Amino acid sequence: MAQFGPTILDVHTPSSSFAIIYSDSEDTLDTLYSKLSKKAVSELRGGPVHASCLKYEWNDTVWNLDDESDFAIFAWRLKSAPGGDGTPVLHLRDPDQPLPRTSEYRNPSFYMFRPKAHPTSPRYPVSPDSTSVRSGKSHKRSKDTTPKAELPKFKEEFEKFHNENGVRTVSGSIGPVNNVRMLLKSGYRNVYISRKFAIKNGFIPRDAAPGYYGYGGLVNLGKWPITVGRTRSTHPVYLSEESHFDVVLGRSFVEHRQIKFDPVDPTDVVCQDTGEKLDCELVILKDGKGQIVTVT
Repeated sequence: MAQFGPTILDVHTPSSSFAIIYSDSEDTLDTLYSKLSKKAVSELRGGPVHASCLKYEWNDTVWNLDDESDFAIFAWRLKSAPGGDGTPVLHLRDPDQPLPRTSEYRNPSFYMFRPKAHPTSPRYPVSPDSTSVRSGKSHKRSKDTTPKAELPKFKEEFEKFHNENGVRTVSGSIGPVNNVRMLLKSGYRNVYISRKFAIKNGFIPRDAAPGYYGYGGLVNLGKWPITVGRTRSTHPVYLSEESHFDVVLGRSFVEHRQIKFDPVDPTDVVCQDTGEKLDCELVILKDGKGQIVTVT
């Protein structure tokens, strides 16, 4: 009879890899954080693992592991593929610490340091007569009965969906407020904060009424320090009625930090003023009816 040992989870950080033992019946999100905090003392500079430090890889996609809801999904996925190739892999990093420089050791197993993927547009297996597919004559042979292997329709729609609707977001601070998820999009001209965020954090008075503070147009709230990655810079900030994101980093921020976007990998974002690669996540917005919200 086969005997099953404990579940072992592989953990990768920007500079090292290790493993921990996981118990489905005993472990919770807090105990998982505790185990990782003890194992990754040097990586976390002695601090504890907290939300935004931990992600996991499953089905070739990187997922957040920030709260109990994330953990419940993680535990279910782990139980559905125990010990196999489909077992989730943890990725741990302190977002407040810079990534290792290119001259330093970088763990190739950490998800941010893997080779760039090829374009995600649909690709088809090579067929026996593929040498003539692009020739002028091949278009005339429309009745060719040789079966062509194609991607399933749902796969094409899935890729198109993610390519067209994902927006880049980064985590940082603005003024005294830390750990803010910000939209990074050069389609906007300036840096903006939402009215709800501005009231909550004291950028404008809580009793701001219609007709004041931007309802009649954009209002300049002055210059505020913004930290993204390990670099701090100061920018004019405007109040807007954008409700999907607390902060929008527009073209003025992108140009100031000399940000370069990779046309192939939308999560590959580099600040050329310092050479730092930002921890960027794609976000897909839906309204209350489940319809896609396009951010222009």
